[in-house]
Amino acid sequence: MRYDVAAVRALFPALAGGTAHFDGPGGSQTPAPVAEAVARIMTSSIANRGTVTAAERLADDIVRETRSAMGDLLGSDPGTVVFGRSMTANTMDLARTLARAHGWGPGDEVVVTSLDHDGNVRPWVIAAEAVGATVRWAELDPATGELPVEAVREVLSGRTRLVAVTAASNLVGTRPDLPAVVAAAHDVGALVHVDAVHLAAHDLLDREALGADLVACSPYKFLGPHLGVTCGRADLLEELHPDKLLPSSDAVPERFELGTLPYELLAGTTAAVEVLAGLAWEGEGAAEHPDPAGLSRRERLAASFAALHEHEEGLRVRAEDGLRAMDGVTVHSRAAHRTPTLLFTLDGVEPAAVHRRLADRGVNAPASHFYAWEASHRLGLGAGGGVRVGMAPYTTVDEVDRLLEGVAELAARR
Repeated sequence: MRYDVAAVRALFPALAGGTAHFDGPGGSQTPAPVAEAVARIMTSSIANRGTVTAAERLADDIVRETRSAMGDLLGSDPGTVVFGRSMTANTMDLARTLARAHGWGPGDEVVVTSLDHDGNVRPWVIAAEAVGATVRWAELDPATGELPVEAVREVLSGRTRLVAVTAASNLVGTRPDLPAVVAAAHDVGALVHVDAVHLAAHDLLDREALGADLVACSPYKFLGPHLGVTCGRADLLEELHPDKLLPSSDAVPERFELGTLPYELLAGTTAAVEVLAGLAWEGEGAAEHPDPAGLSRRERLAASFAALHEHEEGLRVRAEDGLRAMDGVTVHSRAAHRTPTLLFTLDGVEPAAVHRRLADRGVNAPASHFYAWEASHRLGLGAGGGVRVGMAPYTTVDEVDRLLEGVAELAARR
């Protein structure tokens, strides 16, 4: 299967500067079609949603189109797609609402994991503590970077009300056995909230097939604007009644969306999904795939993610093999199943110093705990974390080699 990275890169004006961006896990670069969609809506004749004027209808169309696009990307009914300021904001609101609606209290338990980004930990901890519920921790294995299913099972009980788990670690890339975790949680009657922020940039999700009750993501991680998206089971969303303004709609999903939606960012999100769906057909890659005119957007997304996976996985192996071969370098991404994201440290050199030195070479590979606070500490890295290298649709072999050359130079100077 051919993936034309040169043709893909031509979509990204920011890459003309020559910087090698391995910072995608913190937010990808933006393709021109996304920026153009945002600008087009901001300069259009547009008003609040309605059906009378063309300006009102444009706003309404944008919302419906973006719910449809995100439904295709996440494998969920468009009517269950909720927009918000960020994944963290969405989850904070959702945790409070769910705890109240389901009457959490003393004796109830919530399970979080030490693999997760804090955005899928702290909201649930805060909500549980506010009502006297108990928080139980499913622990990652520091030696392997894995989150074993047994680590989740052993903290489940008939009192478990919710399990919050990541689809993939934004720190080390670990992909837990999500179907098994969901099944184990459901076996004890618990709900499952999946943080798909990191995974959505690398693989096509299917919330309905997975059986996850709630899934959250952030479009700016997969070529889109800064926004938060949560989707879930329609019947569950109907049960929940968040705090809202009295005149605002009580319909699902609108009841979860506070204030006027950012129509320009929604349009950019739809454009981002379309760019993802077209990756397999960029440049010479088009010859390797069936005519997209006969495929649904979901089918085009599946083909594009398959091509993207092959591209990114090859780069990951090249980068990982190169890093592991260097004296003094420790690669902390070790799980058997993971995304093309690597976390490494260099003996005797602070991660922040590695970040700065690589930046001098035009290589952006940031250093931090990246809000995976518990995971960074369980791995013995503390608040300093490590240097994170993330592959993206626009990453090239030459950029990987530039990264390796930079790290090798630093390793030799220790």
